[in-house]
Amino acid sequence: MARFRTLDDIDVRGKRVLLRADLNVPVKDGVVTDATRIERLAPTIETLIEKGAKVVLMSHFGRPDGRPNPAFSLRLLVGSLSKAIGGREVAFASDCIGNEAKQVVAALRPGQVALLENLRFHKGEEENSPDFARALAELGDVYVDDAFSAAHRAHASIAALAHLLPAAAGKLMEAELGALNAALDSPARPVLALIGGAKVSTKLDLLRFVIGKVDLLAIGGAMANTLLFAQGTEVGRSLTERDMADNARRLLALAQERNCRVILPEDAVIAAQLASGTSTRAVPIDMVPGDMMILDIGPKTVARILAALEEVRTLVWNGPLGAFETPPFDRGTTAVAKKAAELTRADKLLSVAGGGDTVAALAVGGMTDQLSYVSTAGGAFLEWLEGRELPGVAALAAAAPTARRGDTA
Repeated sequence: MARFRTLDDIDVRGKRVLLRADLNVPVKDGVVTDATRIERLAPTIETLIEKGAKVVLMSHFGRPDGRPNPAFSLRLLVGSLSKAIGGREVAFASDCIGNEAKQVVAALRPGQVALLENLRFHKGEEENSPDFARALAELGDVYVDDAFSAAHRAHASIAALAHLLPAAAGKLMEAELGALNAALDSPARPVLALIGGAKVSTKLDLLRFVIGKVDLLAIGGAMANTLLFAQGTEVGRSLTERDMADNARRLLALAQERNCRVILPEDAVIAAQLASGTSTRAVPIDMVPGDMMILDIGPKTVARILAALEEVRTLVWNGPLGAFETPPFDRGTTAVAKKAAELTRADKLLSVAGGGDTVAALAVGGMTDQLSYVSTAGGAFLEWLEGRELPGVAALAAAAPTARRGDTA
């Protein structure tokens, strides 16, 4: 991973710090329903306050299509943001550039915080407009990016702006990049990748990339049905991408070529319908009736994955292993999560998980805070797992004065 500046490398005392955050949080009836992203941002804000910076927060929120829309105003988040930083006052600017923003920023004293209006109220944000980036840069002396979850977007506040001001990673960005580096770039071996979810087609690049990086690959969820079908196993009415069979066979051949051991379900929990309270039973994977659906991994498969966890030193997890949203089909995922948490607590395992469904599945079992690192980044986490260069990370690396390939901050 390329070197980048952190908050320890920059002098921010008395300076205006443009802090790129991801405040794209769920809101219902004007109330934030999950403040996780805001809470995870708080340590960076607190550090900047302690260092005497004037903190100027900027973020996107929703998809307002490049024009002002009250439904997507960041004003809704001022209360939650203030609460996350100990009740401190948060000034609000009704635009993110121009005179209104300049006046709000100019009124800040060291240790104070302001929030700019939604960046996506201007088309220049998503267009990565140099002019829009320069207008943002007029509001700051230093740029700090703490929005890894938006790092896969080549937008003005992420890519272009990092080249216009002294740039550094915030605490959350630093922690995320450190966890990802430890998980795949320089991991303790053996490494297990646990990949679940619905479709092979959406995770082809991810599977190809991790096969070349890990020692074991366990596949669950409906996507496992496609690989089983490709091997000639009948999977009944289970969700299956039958047209992906050739791709599935190529993936399995690639794993064999790369000496990556693949764990596929050897038994399954089946039912006639996906509904709570429905009748279920566990059967060997080659005994799924034609009128039934595979909805979770079976107990023998759970035991096999738990045994694999005992073997390895590093776990990278993306995707649930069953239809976790509908009990009892969350049992396989929860059992594996509990084992990963147990080994993590015992310092026997570095466990890194991410992706929207993965986070939700871990939350069902109360395991979100039990692994080494759980990323809420969604798309950025997936693109990292696919081996892609993330514009936000690349911009920070390019801005570092002594960037050397392979260094870490």
